[in-house]
Parts: sequence; C-alpha cells; structure tokens
Amino acid sequence: MNVYTTKTDMRNRISSLIREGKSIGFVPTMGFLHEGHLSLVEHARKENEIVVMSIFVNPAQFGPTEDFDTYPRDFERDAKMAETAGVDIIFHPSAEEMYPFDGGIQIIAGNQSKALCGASRPGHFDGVLKVIAKLFHIVSPSRAYFGMKDAQQLAIVETFVRDYDFPVEIRRVPIVREGDGVAKSSRNVRLTDLERQEAPIIYQALSKGMEEYLTTQDVQKTIHVVAAKIEENSSGKIDYVSLLDYPSLQPANEDTEQVLLATAVYFEKVRLIDNIIMSTKKG
Repeated sequence: MNVYTTKTDMRNRISSLIREGKSIGFVPTMGFLHEGHLSLVEHARKENEIVVMSIFVNPAQFGPTEDFDTYPRDFERDAKMAETAGVDIIFHPSAEEMYPFDGGIQIIAGNQSKALCGASRPGHFDGVLKVIAKLFHIVSPSRAYFGMKDAQQLAIVETFVRDYDFPVEIRRVPIVREGDGVAKSSRNVRLTDLERQEAPIIYQALSKGMEEYLTTQDVQKTIHVVAAKIEENSSGKIDYVSLLDYPSLQPANEDTEQVLLATAVYFEKVRLIDNIIMSTKKG
C-alpha cells in the first residue's frame, strides 16, 4: 500500500493507473476508521481494480463552535486497518496542501442542505461539496462509495455529481451497526458509559416510528413517536426528528416512493445521527 501526502504525487500515480486502464474505487473518509468505513472498502474492492482511500479531516465542513480540534485522529492505526482491508493507496494531505489558496469562489449546496443536519449547521454541506469536488479532481475515481448513515450528505453528493457532470458513479453502502443497533461512527468513542448504554434507543425509536408511518401515513404522529421514545429513555437532547421524501429531502407526499426518517441527538460531548430509508410502495 502506498501513502501520498501531496496532490502532485497523487495525481501522478492516478494518471499512470488510468493509462494502464485500471478502474479506481474511491472511499473518502476523515479517518479514525471503523467497520462502516471498512464496509465501503469491501464494496469498492469487489467492483474495482484499485482502491483509493482519502484520510483528511476537512476543516471546511466544521463550524466555528464544532469539534474540528477534538475530532479523533490516529493515522498509524488507520493505515494498518486500511491495508488489511485491501486499500491500495491512501491520500493523506494536510489542510495547507488541500487549501493553499482562497480566491473567494464558493460552492453553495442547494435546498437539500436546508433540512436535517444542515438546518443547524449552516455552511457544513458547502464545505463537504468543496472537498468532494477537489478530491474527485485529484483521484479521478471510476466509482465513489458513501455510507447511508449520513443520508443527507449522500443525497447532496448524488445531486452535485448529476447536476455538474462529474464522471464518477456514486455507490450507496448500507449502514453498519453494532450488535445492539447503534450505527458505527468515529464519534462513538466519545460517549460516556451511560450514554453508550442509552444510544441503542435511537435506532429503536426510528424503527418504531417507521412502523407508525407505514401504518398511518401520519408524518406528525410519526415524529412524535420517535421523539417521545428518545426523550423518555435517554439523556440525549434531540436536535431534530424529520420525515422526508428521499432523495429530494422535501416534504413527503402521495407521490413519495422512498421515505427518510432521520434524527440527530446531542449527548454531552457528541452528536449522533441515524436514519432509516424505506420504500413506501406496497408489493
């Protein structure tokens, strides 16, 4: 496995692989890898001759009061896990390497960014699209792999790629969960013991809410069911519970074919997100 830290070295390696006709699967990450990331690698390994992973904690997607400085980092650990999982190349640039200039040009995420996490994190998805655009230009992947845990990010990236003709296929990879249902996340290590015991209630609440919606089609009642179960069974503070059409992230209606039920919950030192996406069509 090779590790590159500069855009020039990465581009040169990718150019040689493309000349050889190799297909490239790309897994963008912010590091502190877990089984969810390795699931992305597994999918990429099956569909491509070369697997590239980026490990870059992107400052552009963190707000001024968010956890950029405390975001968990352990590159040596990540590199060993990536190599064992079958990654061929890691791109591990510094912030100065990725953002040496600021000419003032911005990428602004659209209406999809105004719901869910985007409602309380202004500019977050602008920063996501900024780094994704740069990474796609540097890595030139055939396919890129995104987990469905961050369903809003996935929907926005899919729209961005479609609307701006990026020559890359976006692959959706299902959420990887712990045995008790908690969605794998790099931030889970920052839960206290009590909070970790409470965390499974998030997925349980979403599951109960989805049952409610598929039975009644009542959006507000569904949201109430999810919120009540979380509030009654955990110390977490709810940021939002939302039920939306997917992937438009607009209000669900009679034409909705896929519905997203999603929540974000604040604990003392970490904010957890989770969701369920399900078809609304019977048969």
